[in-house]
Amino acid sequence: MKFTKYSKWEGADWESFSLEDLLDRLAEFLLQSGYQNYYSPYWGDGDQSLDALREAIMRALLEEGLLSDEEIEHLTDENGNLNAEAMSQLLDRLIERLIEEGYITINEEPSNLQQETGLAREGRRAGRGAERSVKFELTDKGLDFLGFKALKELIASLGKSSFGRHDTNYLSTGVEANERSRPYEFGDTLNLDVSATLKSAIEREGLGVPLNLEYSDLMVHQTEYQSSCATVLMLDCSHSMILYGEDRFTPAKRVALALTHLIRTQYPGDSLRVVLFHDSAEEIPISGLARAQVGPYHTNTCEGLRLARRILMSQRKDMRQIVMITDGKPSALTLEDGRIYKNPMGLDPQILQETFKEVALCRRSGIMINTFMLADDYYLVDFVKKVTEICRGKAYFTTTMTLGQYILMDYLRRRTKLVH
Repeated sequence: MKFTKYSKWEGADWESFSLEDLLDRLAEFLLQSGYQNYYSPYWGDGDQSLDALREAIMRALLEEGLLSDEEIEHLTDENGNLNAEAMSQLLDRLIERLIEEGYITINEEPSNLQQETGLAREGRRAGRGAERSVKFELTDKGLDFLGFKALKELIASLGKSSFGRHDTNYLSTGVEANERSRPYEFGDTLNLDVSATLKSAIEREGLGVPLNLEYSDLMVHQTEYQSSCATVLMLDCSHSMILYGEDRFTPAKRVALALTHLIRTQYPGDSLRVVLFHDSAEEIPISGLARAQVGPYHTNTCEGLRLARRILMSQRKDMRQIVMITDGKPSALTLEDGRIYKNPMGLDPQILQETFKEVALCRRSGIMINTFMLADDYYLVDFVKKVTEICRGKAYFTTTMTLGQYILMDYLRRRTKLVH
């Protein structure tokens, strides 16, 4: 005899709450670049503490329309005021689920994790001091989700677009058949065209059983030769990227995550590395992109190009390119003795000269530079024109709204002839 077990309905099914929708609403918080902290203290101190995550989740729940009327009613008391205990329990469970499902991780030892999960129950009794000492980080799964969402939004804004590998003017014997078959040659991938092979054998000795195949009968499909590409994404993280009432760095980070997802899923032979340039330049892993923020730095374009060129020259790819996203003029230079020369006033001739020398070195190394300028001041236009002329690359004067569209279209439409 079957029995059905009934439990008290509490007004909301928090276990089925969509973590993907929550992460989508938290994207601005997870990828913040320092802009919010600079212009609004409401965003807190910009750290990666559980306390900051609690507050961000609560804002997303209450202000982003993630909760239904019934769920909101469950979180309020008879007077319509927010039930602090119910909300705290909900935030506890959501963070625990984010950890369990692999979207975030915390840097505490397992013994402390049991004490601090659920927003650190001890922290609630001690002014949340324990919560601030527990930091969280996005996992690869979390970054991959944000990259997928960013790519989906960008592709949707582009309209109809076809994915594929980087096309060239050469033919090879791959998997997809786009051209007529040809006789097999030693070294070809044995992507056999069965119909053409049998036809050749029948034409040679007539229809009969058994049918004898000879080496000359073998016919293989032809496909377009598809090359691999190594890309370094250069992100300007000078302070101007968050000044003047606009956050330009966060959209750039979104584009980097979208490119990473695109390359990993559609161009498995390609590679993407990220270089931040400011007073100097350094490479950061994709996993560290979400935590990258701007600072009170100048713009050392020359050092960024130098580091990007070294990275690309170490990779054996058919195509090499630099995608540079910036909003300002070169205003810093690394001298031979390691000191940083800075001049934020106008375009310094010495800084320009060394920057153009590095651009010329990139061209001689077979590296294309595509510049995406988030400003259109007349003196910057001349600078970008000169860079484009030297390296024979492309220049785009764009905005944060169209930055991702331009970069993705450039990446998807590129057709490059191989040089043997």
